[in-house]
Amino acid sequence: MNTSQRILVMAHAHPDFSLGGGELAAYQLFKAYREQPDVEEAWFLGRADRGRGASGAITLRRSNEYLWEQAVHDWHLMKAAHQDSLTTWFADLIRGLKPTVVHTHHYAHLGLEYLRVIKQVDPSIRIVMTLHEYMAICSNNGQMVKAGSSKLCSRESFDECSKCFPSKTPEDFWLRKQYFQRHFEFIDQFIAPSEFLRQRYIDWGLDPEQIVVIENGQADEAPLPPRPLKEGETRNRFAFFGQINPFKGLDVVLEALTEMPKADRQNIVLEVHGANLEWQPQEFQDKIEKLRAPLIKRGVVQWVGPYQPEELRARMAAVDWVVVPSIWWENSPMVIQEAMVHGRPLLVSDIGGMREKVKEGVTGFRVAARSALAWTTSLKTASNMTSEWDSLRMNTHRPIEHTACARAHLALLHQNRANRHERVSA
Repeated sequence: MNTSQRILVMAHAHPDFSLGGGELAAYQLFKAYREQPDVEEAWFLGRADRGRGASGAITLRRSNEYLWEQAVHDWHLMKAAHQDSLTTWFADLIRGLKPTVVHTHHYAHLGLEYLRVIKQVDPSIRIVMTLHEYMAICSNNGQMVKAGSSKLCSRESFDECSKCFPSKTPEDFWLRKQYFQRHFEFIDQFIAPSEFLRQRYIDWGLDPEQIVVIENGQADEAPLPPRPLKEGETRNRFAFFGQINPFKGLDVVLEALTEMPKADRQNIVLEVHGANLEWQPQEFQDKIEKLRAPLIKRGVVQWVGPYQPEELRARMAAVDWVVVPSIWWENSPMVIQEAMVHGRPLLVSDIGGMREKVKEGVTGFRVAARSALAWTTSLKTASNMTSEWDSLRMNTHRPIEHTACARAHLALLHQNRANRHERVSA
């Protein structure tokens, strides 16, 4: 049986246009696939907004990399805006490339319909989907938090979903679930980067045998040396990395610093390496500005700004701790894995995949989500550490690197193919 693979990796954005964790994970996996001896060829197809709307055009970006100018016009049912391109240009791309596997990392901005088109072109193509959040379960951008209050949801509820979106009835949400699940029937294998997310989707209705956990791969780099300390200095430099939006919890940390006694606050510096605040709701922008302005003036907060992936290592070298204060059920935040690669202990919210990835008192500390008081206490405690920090740093485990991640996916694909071959032979 021939085990060579031809793999098309798809993502809801190309990293040339968007640097979110999901698209970076997809792109790095594509590059790792290309280096594997049992992969005949690999390609990458990323959605892109080039300022001319959802034209549906599929164009070559560079060798083996394509852009699809697609969008979603119905976010409730995740329907693609440019329907004609599905059965023309996208179908032609599948026919031309002849992949044995399509490994997709999302349907946001793409719609769900492309899953059906792949199987219509060639039913033997296996579709693998890596799930990065809970969008199939929750219409509120897959966050599983209530619209307006941002209260955490522990499970789906058609009645509760209707309260979040009063224009939709409970029956509308029942139909939405059926629509998603019918399209998910085209998928042969699901990947979850955390056990927490896997269990959420099992509770929603996925077959436990159909979804496995493989973490997103990371760069194969040596840990950074500790930041040099001056005489009498402690491990008091913290950093926030990533998107600045209402779900990432930066406002909670800023509130914690604001409420901290002046004597304690003087021993802390928080660097903010964040992006896209300007695209957030005005109310949230105003809140952040009100909190950060006095802290920046006092030298407690340093607003460093956005960064490119190649700049991350140098920025982490100057800090002691990485904070991940998200207020939603994060699946597997890329920054947690990146901090561990670079040997930086973490302070994270004690929910979702964050709780799963950080061992309390071993690789960092878990902090009560949404609680400014809890963050005040944790920041103060951590800022006074020296030898304890050294122990935490030594305990940070090396996440799976890109090549090993690709090999884990290929092993799963080969096993699935072998199982299918046995069933056909029988």
